[in-house]
Amino acid sequence: MTTFKDLNLTKQLLNALSDIGFENPTPIQEKAFPVIMSGKDAVGIAQTGTGKTFAYLLPILRQLTYSEQRQPRVLIVVPTRELVLQVVDEVAKLSAYMQARCVGVYGGGNINIQKQKVYDGVDILVATPGRLIDLTLSRTLQFNSIQKLVIDEVDEMLNLGFRAQLIKILDILPEKRQNLMFSATLNEDVELMIDNYFKKPEYIELISRGTPLEKIIQQAYYVPNFYTKVNLLEFLLQTEKAFSKVLLFVKNKKIADDIYKEIGPAFAEEIGVIHSNKSQPQRFSAVKKFDEGTHRLLIATDVIARGLDLKDVTHVINFDMPSKEASAYIHRIGRTGRADKTGIAISFVTKKDTTMQKEIETLMKKKLVILDMPEAVEISENLTQDEKPVTRDKSLKKIPKIITPTGAFHEKKEKNKKVNLGGKRRQENLRRIAEKNARTKPF
Repeated sequence: MTTFKDLNLTKQLLNALSDIGFENPTPIQEKAFPVIMSGKDAVGIAQTGTGKTFAYLLPILRQLTYSEQRQPRVLIVVPTRELVLQVVDEVAKLSAYMQARCVGVYGGGNINIQKQKVYDGVDILVATPGRLIDLTLSRTLQFNSIQKLVIDEVDEMLNLGFRAQLIKILDILPEKRQNLMFSATLNEDVELMIDNYFKKPEYIELISRGTPLEKIIQQAYYVPNFYTKVNLLEFLLQTEKAFSKVLLFVKNKKIADDIYKEIGPAFAEEIGVIHSNKSQPQRFSAVKKFDEGTHRLLIATDVIARGLDLKDVTHVINFDMPSKEASAYIHRIGRTGRADKTGIAISFVTKKDTTMQKEIETLMKKKLVILDMPEAVEISENLTQDEKPVTRDKSLKKIPKIITPTGAFHEKKEKNKKVNLGGKRRQENLRRIAEKNARTKPF
C-alpha cells in the first residue's frame, strides 16, 4: 500500500501529516499528485469524502516557495463561506512546519478586515466568487502574480448563480497559469468552461460520473405529505439509537424553520439549523456543534451540501428530494460513509418526487431500497398551504376588465376655455348687427 513517504513530499509536510494521523493517501490524492506536480491543467472527479482538498493542497504546498511579496500566487475559489474556512483550516494543518500565508475571504465578513489581511501579504487566497470580485474592484487585490488557480465544486457555484463572477475571474487572470478543478460531478456547463479556459487538461477520474459510494446504504420511504414526514422523523429519532449524528436536507429555509418548530419541543437541545437567512456566527456555531457532537440533528438547505468535511455522520436524511438536479442527491449522501465508514442515506419520497427518484436511480444505475412505513407512525391528513390543491369555482363568471383611457386627452385649463371673439373692431361690428336685428324683429 502506498504511503505519503512514497510521494515526493518534504519533511515538513510529512511531519504535518503525521501529526494529524494520516499515513496513506487516498486514490485521488495518489493519482493527482504527479499530474499537478508536472504543471499540467487537471480535472479531478471523485466522490465527496475521498480527500479532494488534500489532493490539490499537497502538491501546491510542495511547490510553494518562500516569498515576501504581498499579492497571492495561488487562488482557490469555492462556493460557500463554510468551505472557505474549511480549506483555510486544512492549509494551516498541512503548513504547520513551513511558512505559508493563507487568507480566506467571503461575503458576510467584514470587508475592511479582509482588505487589510490581503494588503499585509498572502501566498494562498481562498475566496468565494462575489467577495473576490469586490476586492479586485477596490484594487486591494491584484491577479498579476497568480500561478495556480483551483476551482473547487464549480458546478455548485453555477447552481448558486456565480456564473458571471466566475467567468469574469477567469478572464482577468494571467493567461500563463495552471488550472485545477475538483468536483464530485461534472455537467455540460462545466465541460464548456473547461473547453474555453483549460489547456489540454488531464482528467483524473476514479469512478464513473454519478456513481455513489458503495458503502452508503440507500433507503427510502413513500410519505404522502409534510406532517407525515415530521411524524416519521420524530419516530426515527426517538426509537433508533443509531441515529446519533443526522444531517437532514430540506428544499428551502421555510421548511427548515417549520421542522424545528414542530420537533423542537422534544429535541430542542439536540437540533441545529443552518440556511442562508442565519447570521454568519449562527451558521458557524451550528456546524461546529454538530461536528463536535453537541447537536444530534442538523437541519440544512443545500448551502452545505458541497465540500464540508463533517466527521462521523451516521445518517443523511432527504426530508425533501432535490428539486433540480439528480446529482445534488449524490452530493448530499456523500456527507456520510466517509473515511471507509459505512453510512446510511434515507429519503422521504412524495408522489411528486417519483420522477426525480427515477432520474437519481438512472444516474446511479442503482435502485433505492423502499421500506415499509412503521405502523406507529401516524399518517397525517393535514396539508400545508403548498400541498393543498388549487381549486376554482366554475360558477363564478369572469368579470370583464374595465379599461380606463390613458391617452393624451385632458381637461382644458380655464383660460383655454374662452372663445376667441376677435379684436375691438370686430366686437363693435357684432354689437351693431345685434342691435339692428333686435329693432327689426317682429313681435
